[in-house]
Amino acid sequence: MEPILVIFVLVSTFLFSAFFLLHLWISPKAVEEIPGTLGWPIVGESFSFISEFSSPSGIYSFMKKRQERYGKVFKSFVLGRFTVFMTGREASKILLTGKDGMVSLNLFYTGQQVLGPTSLLQTTGEAHKRLRRLIAEPLSVDGLKKYFHFINALAIETLDHWPGRKVFVLEEASTFTLKVIGNMIMSLEPAGEEQEKFRSNFKIISSSFASLPFKIPGTAFHNGIKARDRMYAMLDSIIAMRRTGKSFQQDFLESLIMKHTKGGNEEEDGDKLTDKQLKDNILTLLVAGHDTTTAALTWLIKFLDENPGVLEQLREEHRQIQSKRTEGANLTWSEVNNMPYTNKVISETLRRATILPWFSRKAAQDFEIDGCKIKKGWSINLDVVSIHHDPEVFPDPYRFSPSRFDEPIKSYSFLGFGSGPRMCPGINLAKLEICVFIHHLITRYKWRPMEKDDSVQPTLVRMPKNKYPIIVEPL
Repeated sequence: MEPILVIFVLVSTFLFSAFFLLHLWISPKAVEEIPGTLGWPIVGESFSFISEFSSPSGIYSFMKKRQERYGKVFKSFVLGRFTVFMTGREASKILLTGKDGMVSLNLFYTGQQVLGPTSLLQTTGEAHKRLRRLIAEPLSVDGLKKYFHFINALAIETLDHWPGRKVFVLEEASTFTLKVIGNMIMSLEPAGEEQEKFRSNFKIISSSFASLPFKIPGTAFHNGIKARDRMYAMLDSIIAMRRTGKSFQQDFLESLIMKHTKGGNEEEDGDKLTDKQLKDNILTLLVAGHDTTTAALTWLIKFLDENPGVLEQLREEHRQIQSKRTEGANLTWSEVNNMPYTNKVISETLRRATILPWFSRKAAQDFEIDGCKIKKGWSINLDVVSIHHDPEVFPDPYRFSPSRFDEPIKSYSFLGFGSGPRMCPGINLAKLEICVFIHHLITRYKWRPMEKDDSVQPTLVRMPKNKYPIIVEPL
């Protein structure tokens, strides 16, 4: 009877999913006024979207074809969602500032379930402002200073193992950034059994965000929830040890426990976190502090190889930094905070790669944009790739040119770290990690790619599909 039961469950799940998606696909009458097409019944334009998503230009070609036909605002049905796509500075301003409560963040169902309801990414209004304020201090420039030596030593140690072998930059960058964020949050050592468990669970969690929303054993979504539960159990154990005084560390977790964890006094607890909020937001910081920085570091190294003039100018900035030190001295905190050309290279990398190709929001009220009436409850995607490749703002947009950032860029035209109240809280950490790593890489080594492939992974954060394999040699 067991095989029959399995077949019954699978068939039932399929039929339920089909009816559910069909219900989603049937759009409200008002959508007829929005230009565009919803594609085929049930699947919509999902196949085209996924196919373009994995191409070298990512979803840009999907957007471009429809923008040329329908304009800056058009409708579609992709990945189980009726969606209105938008682009341009006006749309950017409306959707990212959240002016007058027009929109709210719109995570996929799987992301909502994995991160939990009290995550910074799911709260709105005053609750969001309060949470952001509570976690802002450790991620400020001053708050990061105490982690500088760990990040610097880890970058050197990581790069020590690069020469003479095939290096997959994406994998190495992932390991580096995850060790940094793990140490910052819970003083996790960069090696050992706990680190391996931590990394294993995190990778499963990360891969579940874009999965189908079926919580069936063996699926990515089910595995992600289980890995999240194991991660929370690990945090529960660490929190319990901290509270009993058996362990004390000067890290992000300790600051939350000491300052912001609720006790029993309601008056004093008004601005503090429950354990559930604490764990949901630690996981949120792990996710936010890993994937985007990993991708940015990988793309930057790839773009440097493809643009030798930029690489040479960047090397010159870092050689100048080295020349002012006494012999044997290492990179310092003040030096990292004085790398103007490096920061332009980072910005141009984020523009050219557009690691987060769109920002998803939900209309919290009716509003109008470009003559199109948007109704409350509709999903809205801001196409960031088109904004970053607008020739009116960025002439010759496919050329990698850090000098674009010699002068201030028009507001809402560069969204490398987002904008508005939901601007990436880890912007300072990301820049610190990249500046430190790149300093040691370009002053010690040269590299060449093992293959030419511009394809990207079909994931929410754009990363090179081939993980960018290189061979490294000392200078």
